[in-house]
Amino acid sequence: MQSIIVACYKEEDARRIRSILTKRGIEVAGIATTGAQVLSMIVSMDEGVVISTFRLRDMNYLDLSENLSGFFHMLLLCSPDKLGDQAMPDNVVYLPMPLKVGDLMQTLQSMTGIYRPRRKIHVPPGRSEEDRKKISDAKAILMERNRMTEQEAHRYLQKRAMDTGTGIVEIAEMVIVLASAQ
Repeated sequence: MQSIIVACYKEEDARRIRSILTKRGIEVAGIATTGAQVLSMIVSMDEGVVISTFRLRDMNYLDLSENLSGFFHMLLLCSPDKLGDQAMPDNVVYLPMPLKVGDLMQTLQSMTGIYRPRRKIHVPPGRSEEDRKKISDAKAILMERNRMTEQEAHRYLQKRAMDTGTGIVEIAEMVIVLASAQ
């Protein structure tokens, strides 16, 4: 089970985000205002997502993302003007502020694999035109919503497919379904 930690500079912001998530049935393992608190929490956890603002009390998101274990990813919440043209680390997914609850839920659900399929589907070699279109559409959605390059979006789909033991086409279908659910 993936653990979720909310880390914000202001504790009341972290509490608000935790409240949004718990009202929608997502359990939050803890909240923090410093990177040190986050790092001490993840020691006892296997995997998960750290929802973080651009800056915490003792470090910024880049410092924290560098110190996360390989099984933790970060969902960065900040305004686009703070980022500028900074390149995102591989373990960071960006969501622009002001925050839309639907975008937060969809992104978090795709990051945590809440919609894991029950069985593994065998994909024959060579994709059909329809499958290529699904993958292309899913990449376009990820690129638009998360400010990813095409290569980052493709890598994200591949990683989710490997992590959940399903095909990349099925992961692409889930991204498309989640995007159309809004």
